Amino acid sequence: MCDAFDLLWLSASHSLQRFDQPLLKYLAKFVRVAQWEYQQDKDEASCIDNAVDLLSEFVESCSGPLHLAGHGVGGAIALIFARRYPQKVRSLTLLAVATQPANTWQAHYYVQRQLFTISREQVLASNVRSLFGNQPPHITKKLVTALQRDLEQSPCQHSLFKLIHLPKGGVSMPMLVCGSKTDPVVNSPALEDWLNWLKPEDNIWQCAKGYHFFHYFYPQQVGEQILRFLLNQNTQLFAESVLSSN
Repeated sequence: MCDAFDLLWLSASHSLQRFDQPLLKYLAKFVRVAQWEYQQDKDEASCIDNAVDLLSEFVESCSGPLHLAGHGVGGAIALIFARRYPQKVRSLTLLAVATQPANTWQAHYYVQRQLFTISREQVLASNVRSLFGNQPPHITKKLVTALQRDLEQSPCQHSLFKLIHLPKGGVSMPMLVCGSKTDPVVNSPALEDWLNWLKPEDNIWQCAKGYHFFHYFYPQQVGEQILRFLLNQNTQLFAESVLSSN
């Protein structure tokens, strides 16, 4: 099964995964991309370890290490998995993931709930502007609904009562970290904190715009960075895939 793809994209946000599609469609022109999605049951306790354990079961059938990638919580799952099972990961690509992987948009939301005496809907509408930029009212309404669903489905254990923290640190395999200069969640200082953990073969790249979902607004720019990173791994498979598509 794992021989059928070159890059495995991890997602833990069913209501938001549509914003991954432009990037995945671009990457699919050059390499074989598969998607792995974690969906949390409403009766299931929120715990990112559950997602990591299920991912481990999925890759048991793979004969060799994988190229993993993910955005936000999906990237956090990839990062924790790579630390826990380094022999199963060939490279790691993280989009909008801080050195503190629990620093997600959900944490950003709960901090605002604690600071401001406004309604839940107003905070979510404010988050729409922060994560996607100014949108027409009908689009904002749909995005508020999507964010609300993501709060219910996310494996992160944040709540109004407590914000969780996960271990910080780097990984042993090559890593690419991408962010946006206009992302209020993983902002420039948070992204630059990765410099404390990077190895010579690692790289950081920032998109000039695009907010938290910069890969949705600029899929080609982000995709080019990911492809360049994968090619730098001297993987013949990727080189042949890109050359054959030109």
